[in-house]
Amino acid sequence: MKNNILKPLTICLILLIGIISLARISMPPTANEVNQTHQPIIKKKTAASYRPYKDPEDLRRPYNWRKSSEMKRYPTIKRLENDLTIRVSLKGNRVYILRDGQRVYTMLASSGIYKNGKSLTPTGNFKINYNRGISFYNPELNEGANNWTSWDEKDEYLFHSVPTKSNGRYNIPEARKLGIKAGSHGCIRLSVSDSNWLMKNIPYGTKVIIKNN
Repeated sequence: MKNNILKPLTICLILLIGIISLARISMPPTANEVNQTHQPIIKKKTAASYRPYKDPEDLRRPYNWRKSSEMKRYPTIKRLENDLTIRVSLKGNRVYILRDGQRVYTMLASSGIYKNGKSLTPTGNFKINYNRGISFYNPELNEGANNWTSWDEKDEYLFHSVPTKSNGRYNIPEARKLGIKAGSHGCIRLSVSDSNWLMKNIPYGTKVIIKNN
């Protein structure tokens, strides 16, 4: 007797569940569900999205803070050449050598860290001055660098190699930030090779344009 009663009850229960499921599928979505479905996907900006130029195919990979950024030879610079511009992309972690507005070389870089949304490296128009040298050490920061070239009248801001420690050896963890993220106190870090070439070849008075992008 029990079995005879349970069978129709079970069938009725299954049918009821099926009807409820179909009804839910047929119902229009709620406003909340619509909003969740159609919310725009916000893509996080990467360093590459800030760069004014696409990386060249011969950019050295993996990045090497000791060697030249590109596999090709550095451009030949005339002693009194006045059609050069150094373009810096702070958030892009790149420095570009331009001739008549055309890029001739791309360098991996690491500039001033950001505090309260602003880089410790100033933006604007500057120029390369006479002051440059093989090495320096700042006891206040307990940090130095090689192959420095000044683009600031007070020599507060420089292009230079990845940083060195008090013993003159390169700071490897900091060097590995090159081309990837900001890390300096305001100067613009370059690879050992790139900073040496820039120090020896870029003429006095060369225009320097520094932007976030």
